[in-house]
Amino acid sequence: MARVKRGVTAHAKHKKVLKLAKGFYGRRKNTIRTAKAAVDRSMQYAYRDRKAKKRTFRALWIQRLNAAVREHGLTYSRFIDGLNKAGITVDRKVLSDLAIHEPAAFTALVDQAKAALPAQQAA
Repeated sequence: MARVKRGVTAHAKHKKVLKLAKGFYGRRKNTIRTAKAAVDRSMQYAYRDRKAKKRTFRALWIQRLNAAVREHGLTYSRFIDGLNKAGITVDRKVLSDLAIHEPAAFTALVDQAKAALPAQQAA
């Protein structure tokens, strides 16, 4: 059986890793052993942080909403409770965007949420 020389395959694999390591500092960008370790770790961080990004943005939207509804005499949790009782299903991203760019529309939502809450909670 003929001998298999793996130079072409190995070179292609190395090239792929080094392309991903472009922009890394020091030997991490041009030495295959360190580049492979750095690229593997960077892929793990990228995967983890794609998940974390969603949590971070949701927290930001909630902080913005809390600040916006406090100007109308409510807290965030009371506001969300009022929206649920009023049957309004708008996600936090859109609510946050409304609070920033469409204050009149946001005020209307706050008023609806207040109306849906019991009298002692809204005050």
